Amino acid sequence: MADIRVLIADDQALIRSGFAMILSVEPDIAVVGQASTGAQAVALAASLRPDVVLMDVQMPVMDGIEATAAIVAAGAAKVLILTTFDRDDYLFAGLTAGASGFLLKNADPDELVAAVRTLAQGHALLAPEVTQRVIAAMTGGGAPPPPLPELERLTEREREVLILIGHGRSNSEIAAELFLGEATVKTHVSNCLAKLGVRDRVQAVVLAHRAGLVGR
Repeated sequence: MADIRVLIADDQALIRSGFAMILSVEPDIAVVGQASTGAQAVALAASLRPDVVLMDVQMPVMDGIEATAAIVAAGAAKVLILTTFDRDDYLFAGLTAGASGFLLKNADPDELVAAVRTLAQGHALLAPEVTQRVIAAMTGGGAPPPPLPELERLTEREREVLILIGHGRSNSEIAAELFLGEATVKTHVSNCLAKLGVRDRVQAVVLAHRAGLVGR
């Protein structure tokens, strides 16, 4: 029995079938359902309780952003939004709705599989290209970053970890850079998220950029 249950939501049958073919050949992944509208995605997520929902944005009846918000609010699944280069509004709306990951629709099959596994393991994911869009939006205009009092709750080490999270580093990369064990890094990351009141690494990336910690 596969460990990771996936629901695919896209209004184009060929795209759904393509994603299903890519994922179904993996021994640890099972596609348990497909939805052609956001409303179907919400209903199926509630009944099937998948681990991950692949969510298109532009769908009839209910769009992917609204569906994401409903699924996340119900605690039904992690949501991976499939986005495109030219729609920053989707990206930030998806962040607000609670998506745990963003991947470009033209990503390689291996990237899609890796993204599903990343979310299923409880982590968050921003494709490098998408992260750059976040950075540009958060640091655009040259205005000084607003003060964030919650940063004062962090220890110096936790602040260093947050900066590296903001650069998109994994736990193993942070461990290597700071000469720490991965278990120690995991503890620091958990403490950062808790003290900052953010849900996952995606929100931590945004906060780090919003605070001006990245690029200094």
